[in-house]
Amino acid sequence: MTRTLMEAALVPEELNALFDKRTNQQYTRTLLFSSMVDLMGVVVSKSRPSVHAAFMESKESLGVSLPAAYEKLNGIETAVTSQFVLHSSTKLGDGIVSMKGELPPLIDEYRVKMIDDNHLAATERRLKVLMRSKAGPLPGHSLVVLDPELMLATDMIPCEDAHAQERSLTHEILARVSEQEVWVADRNFCTIPRLFGIAQRDAFFLIRQHANRPLDPIGSLKPCGRTDTGEVFEQTAVLTNSEGGVLKVRRVVIRLDASTRDCEMAILTSLPKGAANAIAVSNVYRKRWKLETMFQSLTQLLQYEIDTLGFPRAALFDFSVSLVTYNILSTVQAALRAKFGAEKIQEEDSLYFVAIEMQASHQGMEIVFDTEDWEPFRTMPAKALGKFLLKCATHVDLRKYRRHPSGPKKPVPKRTRFVDKIHVSTARLLAKSRKK
Repeated sequence: MTRTLMEAALVPEELNALFDKRTNQQYTRTLLFSSMVDLMGVVVSKSRPSVHAAFMESKESLGVSLPAAYEKLNGIETAVTSQFVLHSSTKLGDGIVSMKGELPPLIDEYRVKMIDDNHLAATERRLKVLMRSKAGPLPGHSLVVLDPELMLATDMIPCEDAHAQERSLTHEILARVSEQEVWVADRNFCTIPRLFGIAQRDAFFLIRQHANRPLDPIGSLKPCGRTDTGEVFEQTAVLTNSEGGVLKVRRVVIRLDASTRDCEMAILTSLPKGAANAIAVSNVYRKRWKLETMFQSLTQLLQYEIDTLGFPRAALFDFSVSLVTYNILSTVQAALRAKFGAEKIQEEDSLYFVAIEMQASHQGMEIVFDTEDWEPFRTMPAKALGKFLLKCATHVDLRKYRRHPSGPKKPVPKRTRFVDKIHVSTARLLAKSRKK
């Protein structure tokens, strides 16, 4: 199923046409963009440990030297990277819809989009400009958009400057907003230009209020009930922009039961009450864990941060390939949802074990099957592809992918022994405990 989706979503001719359309500085001489996607794909999926190892495996088919491959990788423009994620997620999303593998909508009659920032970890200091730097060199960051119904990363806004704030990307965010969408985000996205921009596009926002974002309340907080995390209140408020524009919003406040860094949190939304009451607003915001889970999956399942890639464009392209690989795995999970039921798959099965099987079987399938065997899937319509995936899903043994939830965490005891030593011998401590 995974290999089929790779062929359907990563058609070489389409990827190369995408590259030619979006690139401004690079051009294709011998090494195709689709070849770079294949090269990074085996590294991201952990089928090969490094870019160098992946290159050595396929250098004959690439037809270029290792320096030429790195030069191509280091120069892939962010416009190409962003369009690559959008293009592949659109094709995969069509397949999920065709086999009815979507999750239930969070808000009826509205399309929810979740957005968050992801900063890449520091790289090695291989570049000349980094060799004398004691501070960790950051290769950039990106904004990722998640569709929680499809469970796909549908878009990526890459930024080469790791110190650039999210507000500098406001124009790029608003360019992706469409009518009847609800954009969910944390407090770092709570800026006046962004809130007004979303409203002006006949869309809606559900964003946590930033402490530095003043507003004019209308009336006092009114109790609306409670959720699993605390008491919920609501009031109407008004936002004003620099041009004198006024935007009326609902302010939903949750007074938390558990003692955290914040005793309460406030959510600003432009949704009408008929679409989502205060309790529903607080529950939708809590679903942001879906986006956090996606980032956690990237960390656990894939090699999405390669510390040897010091050039920002190379690191961001690697991250985009990771998002596409995650989307392919998520589409496999959607096929299982369509076949066995959404609740069963979401609650009982783990994407982790799906990824392990993909990594284990990749090389064997490349040996058994010829490239020509997969070509029919490149032009297969979404409806036919969905039928094929559902047929494959009937043969899946779900017991192999079952979650193994851990019990409640035990509190960490205070470490009061051997405070004057650097190391202790575990074997000696175990021997003493047995004698007791």
